[in-house]
Parts: sequence; structure tokens; C-alpha cells
Amino acid sequence: MSHPQTLFAQTEFHGPSLLQSRRSTIASATAKAQLQKLKDTGRYRCFSLERQPIYEDRSRWPCPAPMYWDSDVAKWIEGACYLLSDAYDAEVDAAVRELADMIRGAQQEDGYLNTWFTIAEPGRRWTNIRDQHELYNAGHLIEAALAHSNYYKNNIMLEPIEKYVKYISTVIGPGPDQKHAYPGHPEIELALLRLYTATGNKEAYELARYFVEERGNQTGQDGLPYYDWERRQRGDSPWTRSDSYQMHDSNWYTQAHAPILEQKSVEGHAVRAMYLLTGVADLVCLDELGIKSFACKGDYHQALTRLWNNMVDKKMYLTGGIGSMWQWEGFGIDYFLPQGSDEGGCYNETCASIGVIMLAERLLHLDLNSKYADIMELCLYNAVMTGLSLEGTEFTYVNQLASSDADRNRREDWFDTSCCPPNVMRLFGSLGGYLWDHGCKGMDAYINIHLYTTAKVTFPVGDKQIVLEQKSNWPWEGNVLFLLQAPTSTNVTLRLRIPSWARGKFTLTPSYKSAKLEKGYLMLPPAYTTSNKAFSIQIDGFQPRFISPHPYTNQNTLALARGPLIYCVEDVDNPWEQDHFRNVGIGSDSEVAESDEVVDQIGERYIALRTACWIRKIDDRAESESGVEPGLLHPETVAAQEDLTFIPYYLRANRGGKGHMRVGLLKR
Repeated sequence: MSHPQTLFAQTEFHGPSLLQSRRSTIASATAKAQLQKLKDTGRYRCFSLERQPIYEDRSRWPCPAPMYWDSDVAKWIEGACYLLSDAYDAEVDAAVRELADMIRGAQQEDGYLNTWFTIAEPGRRWTNIRDQHELYNAGHLIEAALAHSNYYKNNIMLEPIEKYVKYISTVIGPGPDQKHAYPGHPEIELALLRLYTATGNKEAYELARYFVEERGNQTGQDGLPYYDWERRQRGDSPWTRSDSYQMHDSNWYTQAHAPILEQKSVEGHAVRAMYLLTGVADLVCLDELGIKSFACKGDYHQALTRLWNNMVDKKMYLTGGIGSMWQWEGFGIDYFLPQGSDEGGCYNETCASIGVIMLAERLLHLDLNSKYADIMELCLYNAVMTGLSLEGTEFTYVNQLASSDADRNRREDWFDTSCCPPNVMRLFGSLGGYLWDHGCKGMDAYINIHLYTTAKVTFPVGDKQIVLEQKSNWPWEGNVLFLLQAPTSTNVTLRLRIPSWARGKFTLTPSYKSAKLEKGYLMLPPAYTTSNKAFSIQIDGFQPRFISPHPYTNQNTLALARGPLIYCVEDVDNPWEQDHFRNVGIGSDSEVAESDEVVDQIGERYIALRTACWIRKIDDRAESESGVEPGLLHPETVAAQEDLTFIPYYLRANRGGKGHMRVGLLKR
């Protein structure tokens, strides 16, 4: 079974594009900037098992900062190996080699491999699986080992990781003397299934399946939910809980409030939810593709569809961001989607939208429906790409749709919890694997094109190969040129995604009268591809359009979009703004102009949008009227009209300014 993290190497970004620009920046600047941060903060040496002063700081509870350092290092290794596959860098290579040796050296005799519980709390292994990230760290180490093995063609990291998996399988499982546990922070599920796919490791598969099926079991350990049983073993009071748990025993934060098959809506911590569902989808994929039978495939596929639809329809922002609640970095109630913290929320962690991309890619193998690829593209160009500065050295963790005095529109060079920066790095390192998927049976081959850019994919068919090249100026223009090279004996079917925002409008050249759309994909059979090795498609939807959140959000706002890009306003372009655009409105009947622009210090080209706006003035009550009645009318007047400039959301917080930004503006 294909995974983007292995198939990316078959894709070459062979010409200029926005995606290639970001990948180049990450390879040349981001990887080394993050490497330096790993060294500056002590993370780089954690696998040396040297006790550092920060290990004495227990002010953060229940997870001191170094508790998930293993995962920060692992994600960097994974991303670095992907980037090295594309372009060699001696400094990055040397660091990966040294880290791999340290990881081998950190493994204990019984196979255990976790730096915090080896250095700081060696007697407390597996005592707080809910909160303390042992299995989460293990998952990222597995993914790092797979990337390392693929690039270096050895088992220097894979060997200790498989030993660790074997050890975990003795501790956790269905046996009477085992812990009937599942990860507090899912991630290891998807990693174990990738390990099984790559190596055939049966223990990895069985452990992943157990984690999925056991989660939410309300009588799993001695008649109790596992996390409740675990808490009692520690002697913790049910009233002693971290800020993320709204109430005691509120296991929805970890998606453990009910078995997955019984969950009606997506809940809790957004990143955890996405990683969990990606693992579930991979489990179903293994059956769907005939690799490993899974008896409950149909039921879990229905659950995946139900939870995806709930998330997209009722809990996703216009940018593809998810997670309206700051308190638990996750989902709120249906339709609760405030734009900023001063309105009651909007967290939108970068990692969460990366998780959406990972889940969407897996779901496309179960149901080739453009709705999944549309959301994958929405997240990529907006909620994820905004997480990285143009220089590649600053990042965002939270991605609000509106700034405030308390939370201005800005970036940081690192975070105490730095899961997001290396996550962006590893996604873009393996990005070629998300553009398309392909396969063949005998001399019949297919390629499903999910994302458009300038790139080409090459894969074998028998003793020959197929090459499909696409060239475009996406996401600025909708014209995509294709060139197919295939043996004459091969029958090639292509499926091209037609985005929902194109409203079904496209032009295929040369035309094909029998062409038809199947779940949002234009199918071009061998009869067409054999006669037309070179062809093009012009996809509509690159005119500015107004969009709004669902009416049930009770936000009477309008935003601008163009193609796959969502736009925002910043004070850099609109220096007259003094209050984060909260009183600025636009009308859906307003004319919108376009202009080609360049970010001076980088040379980044983009299309800006301009329209007229009005500025609301609310007359405050006189002092004598204060405190009388909450429902008294506050007269509103139009204080002024201005010209308003919009930029793509991903470009925000790159050009200075006062930190004022907003996506959705008042709707006239």
C-alpha cells in the first residue's frame, strides 16, 4: 500500500511553483534553523541521556517540557531524511547520523526507549499513559526510523524501534496481565500501520488494531475505563486534572468517551483526533486494498465518514483550520467558530490542519471523492502554509482569523511545545506523495491527480515506466498542461480533480465528448490518453468570490477567496486601521479588482484584491445611561468609506505592521 511518506520520491518538482518555492525555503533555511533550535534548547542532546537543568523544572504539569522532546527530534529527523532525498546537505546529514547513533545508545536492555522516563522518572514508566506522551513519542520515533531506513538503506534506527515495538506489545494488550491501554495522544496507531506496511511486522499491526478497537471501552480494565483505572492506581484525586479537562472523567478530550464506532461527532483535542482517525483510515485501507483483512472495515468506514462530515460541515473554519477552543486546543460545540480569542476562541493549531491533510489523503484511497482533496488543498494553501514565514525561520502555532490587542498577528522562531515547526518541515518534505496516487494491474495503469502544480511523477509498469508531467501557475491560474509518456502496450486512465469552487466549469483541450465527472474527478480513459499524450485543462473559479461561514455560527460576515486561496486584510496595506478591522464591512455586490504584487524583501509574487469598504461607528451611551439595561439600542452609523486591500491568508505576518489582521468582515 502506498503512503505519501514513501511515494514522494517518485515525484519531482521540476519547475517554478508556489509549492516548490516553499519546499526550497524549507530545505535551505528551515531545516537548519530548526536544527539550531534543537541544539540551543537542549533537545538535540536528549538521547545522550545527559541530565540537563530543565529536567528539574516541574512547573508544567502533568507534562514538563522535555517530556515530548523525543518527538520533536524524531519529526526533525523524518523531515530531514525527506529533504536529503531531494538535495544533499552535509550539515543536515551529519546531524541525522549523530542523532540516530544517540537514539540507538539510549535504548534500555529490555527495549524501552524514552528519554524522560529514563533520565527524570525511571520508576514511573506507563503510569500515566493518558497524559504523558510515551506512546506519542514512540509513534514519531517509528516514523523517523522508517524515513531514515528509506534514505540510508540500513536498519540503524529501524532495528531499535522494532525492538521497542516488541517490548510495548508485552506491556499493553488484551492479556490478563497486560495494561488494556490506548494512547492519550494518538499517533502511534498510524505509525505502527506504516511500519507493518513497510516491514510486515505483525506485532505492529496487532498493536495498532488493539489501540483502535479498545479506545473508549468503558469496562476495559477491571470494569473501568482504562484512564480511570490508571488514575486510581496512581492514587490521584479525580479533581486533580490539567486545564484541558473541562470536567473530571471528561475523556472526550482524548477521544475516549466512547468507542470510535459510537462517536457521533468529532470532539476533544484536534490534533489527537486527526491522528487517531488517520490511523483508523489506514487500518481500513489495508483491507480495502487486499493487504490485511479487517472484519469491522465497513463499520469503521462509516464512522470515518460521519466524523469527517461533522468536522467539515460544523467545526471547520473557512481557512481549513480546526479547533475553536483554546482551553483544550480543540473542537467546540457545533457551529461555534469565533474568529479570534477576544470573541471567545479560535485556536486552529498548525499541526491540526496537517492532520486533516493526512486524514484526507487516506480517505481518498477509500472513496475517490473530490471533497477530501478539496479540503486537503484548502488546508495546505491556507491553514498550513501560513504556519511558515517567507524566510522559513519563523512559525505560527495558533492561526486565528482575527487579531486583537491580546493576540496580535505575529510569528515566533520557536515554542516551548514545538510540535508544529518540524511538522511543517516533514509535510513539505514528503509533499510529492500528496499530489497524486497511482497503481497498475498488468498493463492497466491509473493516476489520480489530487493537487495541481508543476511536477512530474515516474513509476514502473512491468519492466517499463510511466511519466506524467503537469505544468501550471497554480494557485494563481487554472490552466494546467499535461504530458503523458507511457509504453504503447499500456492502458492509462487519468482522473483529474475538479474543485468544488469551480462549480463544475472547466475546458478540456482536446475535448472529449464522453468525458464525465465521477465524484468530482474528470475521468479520461485509455481511449483519450492513448490519442492525446499532451492535453490541457482550464479550471474555472479564479475570479474573486465572496464566502461566508454557516448561518448557524451567527457571524454576519463576508470573506474573499480566489481559487483555493482565502484572503485576509492587514494593517500593512490598510494603515488607517486602528482596531483590528472589527468595525470594517464589505458588501457582496461590491466590485473587486486584482493586482499583481511582490513582497519586496523576498521577491514573493502574489495577487492582491481590492474593494471598497465602510467603517462602522457605534455611539456609546452617555454616562447617565450606563448600567440601565443590556438591550438598549446602540445606534450604528457609517463613519467613513475606504479602499481595502486583501492579501492571501498564508502571507500574513510577514511584512511588519502593528499586528492587525482579519479574514471575515462585517456583511452589509
